[in-house]
Amino acid sequence: MDSLTQIVLGAAVAELSLGKKIGNKAILWGAVAGTIPDLDVLAKHFTDTVGAIEFHRGITHSLVFCLVLAPILGFLVPKLYRKKEANNKEWTLLFFWALVTHPILDAHTTWGTQFFWPLDIRLAFKNIFVIDPLYTLPFLICLLIGIRYKRSHLKRRYWVKTGVLLSSAYLLLTLGVKWYMHGVFTNALQHQGISYSNMSTKPMPFTSILWTANVETKEDFLIGYYSFFDADKQIAFRTYPKNHELAANLPDTKALNRLKKISEGWYTLSLHAEGHLVFNDLRFGLLSAHPKEEKFAFSYIIESIGQETVVKEVPKNPEDASNLLKALFARIFGQTTIAN
Repeated sequence: MDSLTQIVLGAAVAELSLGKKIGNKAILWGAVAGTIPDLDVLAKHFTDTVGAIEFHRGITHSLVFCLVLAPILGFLVPKLYRKKEANNKEWTLLFFWALVTHPILDAHTTWGTQFFWPLDIRLAFKNIFVIDPLYTLPFLICLLIGIRYKRSHLKRRYWVKTGVLLSSAYLLLTLGVKWYMHGVFTNALQHQGISYSNMSTKPMPFTSILWTANVETKEDFLIGYYSFFDADKQIAFRTYPKNHELAANLPDTKALNRLKKISEGWYTLSLHAEGHLVFNDLRFGLLSAHPKEEKFAFSYIIESIGQETVVKEVPKNPEDASNLLKALFARIFGQTTIAN
């Protein structure tokens, strides 16, 4: 999830864990701990593009990381304060809950987490987008109301607990919505007589109202959309050829194989205008729900330089975000044909 959401979650669970004893220090250190797992983004400064992708939401989002770091922080942080309001065990529990709830929440997004690292298992329930105002805003409001009261006031704990319960209830609701949407897409494919081997459903950006499905057939991938505001359930699926045979001319396939593993097989290949191979990761869909959209949210240029293969992420243009929002909100409310 986004940084603000993780800050709110970390602060809230820390407050419930130790707020009565240490007051706003719990909010502060819970917010700090809630952001620590996302420091894995710094890997891009020390490794190549593919390595940074592999590291993202890996070890820093694991149970092992939380179990190791929590007691270290629980030992060091209290030393910053002269007054000992809580013991090291209580501080350790604060940091553990603030740390571990981060990857648990991220496991519900499309990217998922390697929560059970070093086991090669990625949890990705794909029931909530990384930025969802309906999850974050009520949670944030409850937290802000709660921290206005003194640490011993009953309403402080009441409001913080309410924020946790509301956000958790919404998260559970999105699991139910995903189950429903999976059925809608399955019925549409059966009605259209489309034979497929795999399907993945996920919400579109900022909403749990509009959903998309990636569908794998023998030669192609299909992408379709469905909103609760659609007049009917006749989903129009657009075809994207796999083109996996384009990789035959690569002198070195190590980078490609790493990308294939990262994408879990959900990828297409295409040719760049300059003749370079482009790897399109389908897990995160297109840049918008526009019927004529061709750009994928995450694409990588695979370029051969001598005997080496270099991977570069296709840069995004500033207008991509504007186009995404324009097409997205139109599609949410059932508008399936969007003017350019």
